Amino acid sequence: MLIRSIEQFLRVHDMPPTKFGRLAAYDPRFVLDLRMGREPRGQTEARIRGFMSGFEAACGESSRETLHVQ
Repeated sequence: MLIRSIEQFLRVHDMPPTKFGRLAAYDPRFVLDLRMGREPRGQTEARIRGFMSGFEAACGESSRETLHVQ
């Protein structure tokens, strides 16, 4: 389920749900609405999963750059 993936993402990246909603869906209430039972369309879910994958890839690259600098 999408909400489980998002909840894990929020914990791993220590990100507030409203910030995630603004960045991923342009809707600060997005995560709250999912928690209340909202079902996103397939296209929206794909966009959100793409955001999470891209964010994690960018975090991975920045941590690798930090390791090379030290």
